[in-house]
Amino acid sequence: MKALKILLDTSFLLPIVGVKVEGDVDDLLKRLWVKFRNREVEIYYTELNLLEISWILSRRAYDPRIVAQGLLSIERNFIKAPMKPSAILKAIELRRQGFNDIIDLMLYVVAHDNNLNFLTIDKRLIKFLKAINEDVSIILSSI
Repeated sequence: MKALKILLDTSFLLPIVGVKVEGDVDDLLKRLWVKFRNREVEIYYTELNLLEISWILSRRAYDPRIVAQGLLSIERNFIKAPMKPSAILKAIELRRQGFNDIIDLMLYVVAHDNNLNFLTIDKRLIKFLKAINEDVSIILSSI
């Protein structure tokens, strides 16, 4: 069986660096981890995720050892998805259509450009993409 290729929204990487996240993230992460260990999924991240993690950590207390260990774990276990210049342009165009979170838009476009699924629980993003007739078939909100 071919592994499902999944780009993670940053909310799924935050617990790895010690940041608690509300909602269904913990449950989804547990299921994702089982699938990862069974090699049913390949997990991807981007430097945009790392940038967003940095922004979040810059506004709160954190344990540098846990963050360093988490970042190393992300780098060692997950695959870095490349970002093409066209992804930036596409995300800007989507942003101009009314969605404010450019990072989420860029993650979506990177997933689309690299034939990856995009795991997110951001209902506003999904609703926006549907409203403008973007391809939401790559979006997973459960695993």
